[in-house]
Amino acid sequence: MTHRFPVQVHYEDTDMGGIVYHANFLKFIERARSAWVRDLGLDQNAMRAEGVIFVVRRVEADFLAPARFEDALEVVTETASATAARLVMTQTVLRAGIPLFRAVVTVACLSPSGRPVRLPSALRS
Repeated sequence: MTHRFPVQVHYEDTDMGGIVYHANFLKFIERARSAWVRDLGLDQNAMRAEGVIFVVRRVEADFLAPARFEDALEVVTETASATAARLVMTQTVLRAGIPLFRAVVTVACLSPSGRPVRLPSALRS
């Protein structure tokens, strides 16, 4: 499953050199994952109330090229694999189709006490 999410680079996203500060790419891909879950019809607030939360377990990131102020970016999220309680995604930030940042993100589905729980079926398919 592929999800696309637009991101506009604002002045606040950049560093003194005028390029996107490296940590902001993690914010961009987090926003894209949240939008993807919402677009699947899942309500994370309701899930939390039912004792199901998502946590990032691992991020492998490659910075390929800089993004700059006012760039129109797109985050492409794709499911790489899923187990009962874990989901691995690839997320790529593009500008005009050119990859600037790529990450492999592993999220786990946990109870509030930190025990693994099953991923919602919408995320496993």
